[in-house]
Amino acid sequence: MSRIRCILHGIDLKTCIFLFVLVSTLVFSVYVHGQKISYFLRPLWESPPKPFRDIPHYYHENVSMETLCKLHGRGVREFPRRVYNAVLFSNEVDILIVWWQELYPFITQFVLLESNSTFSGIPKPMVFASNRDQFKFVEPRLTYGSIGGRFKKGENPFVEEAMQRVVLDPLLKIAGITDDDLLIMSDVDEIPSRHTINLLRWCDDIPQVLHLRLKNYLYSFEFLVDDKSWRAEVHRYQTDKTRYAHYRQTDEILADAGWHCSFCFHHISEFVFKMKANSHIDRVRFSHYLNPKRIQRVICKGADLFDMLPEEYTFKEIIGKMGPIPHSFSAVHLPSHLLENADEYKFLLPGNCLRESG
Repeated sequence: MSRIRCILHGIDLKTCIFLFVLVSTLVFSVYVHGQKISYFLRPLWESPPKPFRDIPHYYHENVSMETLCKLHGRGVREFPRRVYNAVLFSNEVDILIVWWQELYPFITQFVLLESNSTFSGIPKPMVFASNRDQFKFVEPRLTYGSIGGRFKKGENPFVEEAMQRVVLDPLLKIAGITDDDLLIMSDVDEIPSRHTINLLRWCDDIPQVLHLRLKNYLYSFEFLVDDKSWRAEVHRYQTDKTRYAHYRQTDEILADAGWHCSFCFHHISEFVFKMKANSHIDRVRFSHYLNPKRIQRVICKGADLFDMLPEEYTFKEIIGKMGPIPHSFSAVHLPSHLLENADEYKFLLPGNCLRESG
């Protein structure tokens, strides 16, 4: 203690004030930007996952299916496989319509499960049930199920998410899926292209499990992030073996197979709901993140809603993606329903970042 007194005795008041301000600033900076610091240092504490084996994807509207299958090293079937699509639904009404309109000609049965609870345990209305009139076009091919939430406070949101996904397995059996039918496992905002699914249903001897590499968009098709979205997958169904999941299940991935449009909502209130509802609720670190004016500014800028750095595994990729997403002015090769109904879906097309508040 005597040594400490001697050290303090030799420090004048200005130095003490400077040290206090410096330490306080450092503590405050870590509090506000700690998550950014952690993500920037990610290459030091986490190795990148094993790379996928990309399968080249051949397509042109004027090329026959027999030729396309041959280019992929496959024969063409005498008749196409049946196709089932299963999703968990939260509140993404607009993007679900785009999804189903894109693939409607080729889907045998759409399987949808809805809960009265978000993954984070917040009570929610049954949004699909209350908007079912908008989906009359798909009713003959719809298997709908609902599940009650468990509302366990403090539980990891990924547990509730996993519990809900498990319920899709018996719902698929109710829908009539059988061996060798195609099963698309994806979230609502992960949209395989029409020609991708048509290729997989016609070509013989495709992989048992295949991930789909999707172009990754944020807020609308104006902000192209990259082509690294991979969670959407297609299975050749096997009774008592195939289980519904949303994680990596194979190393094989088909290139340029569709679109992933995250946070692609029409109304600011939908952004707020998803920010509070999804499995990454820990990212809403401050209440002002949910301010509607702030959300609108962030959307038009192409910045991150949670003020986070890119989730990458090398410093080169992190630094290269820092800052707002560059604007894209291309509306070429997007889901056809968007262009056929451009006035209705203007908010998803380039040059229309303003959102309605309701």
